[in-house]
Amino acid sequence: MIQGISNRIRGAFQAAVGKRLSSLAFLSMLLVAHSATAADAARGDKSARESSKSVSKSVEASAEEFDRYFREMLQQHGIPGAAYVIVDHDQVVAMDTYGVRVKGKQETVTRHTVFRLASVSKTFAASMAAVLEHEHKFNWGDKVVRYVPELSFKTPALSMKLQVQHLLSHSSGLTPNAYDNYLEDNRPLSKILPMFATIDPNCEPGKCYGYQNVLFSLIEDVIQKATGVPYSRQLKDRFFVPLQMEDASLGWEAFMATGNRAAPHVQTGSGWRPVKVEKEYYLAAPAAGVNASISDMAQWLKAQMGYYPEVLSKDVIADLTTERVETRRHMQHRVWRDYIDHAGYGLGWRLYTVGDDRIVFHGGWVAGFRAAVAYSEKRKVGIAILMNAESRVIADLTGQFIGDITGRSKLVQASATAKK
Repeated sequence: MIQGISNRIRGAFQAAVGKRLSSLAFLSMLLVAHSATAADAARGDKSARESSKSVSKSVEASAEEFDRYFREMLQQHGIPGAAYVIVDHDQVVAMDTYGVRVKGKQETVTRHTVFRLASVSKTFAASMAAVLEHEHKFNWGDKVVRYVPELSFKTPALSMKLQVQHLLSHSSGLTPNAYDNYLEDNRPLSKILPMFATIDPNCEPGKCYGYQNVLFSLIEDVIQKATGVPYSRQLKDRFFVPLQMEDASLGWEAFMATGNRAAPHVQTGSGWRPVKVEKEYYLAAPAAGVNASISDMAQWLKAQMGYYPEVLSKDVIADLTTERVETRRHMQHRVWRDYIDHAGYGLGWRLYTVGDDRIVFHGGWVAGFRAAVAYSEKRKVGIAILMNAESRVIADLTGQFIGDITGRSKLVQASATAKK
């Protein structure tokens, strides 16, 4: 809120200087800015909004339509709690919350309520790796066995071809989600790794796409051995602290130690039911271990769109969003197939071509939680959504917003349909 006040005052000051207003007029503008900020505060987390004169009117209109659609869809599907943020360049256009942290209890979701990000965590791991690679701590073309010598495929020569970049682009060639079932049995990676010696990739590494969690998480070993600094410390020092992601953390213990956290919910015959927070995918921390609030995700979007170059340089972002492998199957996704012309994967990010634009996207799903983050590369408009329920409505929400800002669909029509 303090940042919002300073932004309004700064804007008022610049206007006063540019137009040589009298001191009385300038004082009046300050009072107006303060009153507007106080009104925002009075509305609280449920409807707090930040805006700037630089924000596109079309983005503001999309945000207003999205808010209506968001509430209609969540009410329709009985979602316990959720939050979203819409960012235009470096400005938060809208940040809002919905519902409760735990069904049946009164604690509401706020902008600082922490959710599990699930596979959106991959955007953090890949970004961290890219920063370090650009600092020459290691190279994308390094063999993975240099850092994880115990890794071997059934045909050892193929494991020697596996490069660091193949981990982060899901282009190892292995069958998708190899050995995720053992993660779900709460087995640590050290116990799963020997099992790769019984299988071979379906194609040579770098030639085809197959989504992974276990193999992706070997980037933690690469980072640790290349820098001597644990992955968790790198995240905190390089991202969480400089971006002021005050609620963000890594791992099960950190999540459970957070007072203002959302509980996971699964669908039953009688509706959504809160369940225990499982450790399973936390064991693959780079793939699914980050926790964050919607306030944190606003900062993450700004950084990914280039507005914190001291944290993520334009060269690092360009590297992350350079397509490494085509993901043709995603052209058939029930939501995205109506919008995208091409689908690929970079490093930790899905890349969807939509007309003359490209959408940088990732979703997340673990037991009881869903998350999504996406931004338009051309328009520099992004959205993040966090939910404490396993509902695919999050895909509809994300897709409809992206369709609206790219001109492929209209949120007002989607909202009208949702009401029927």
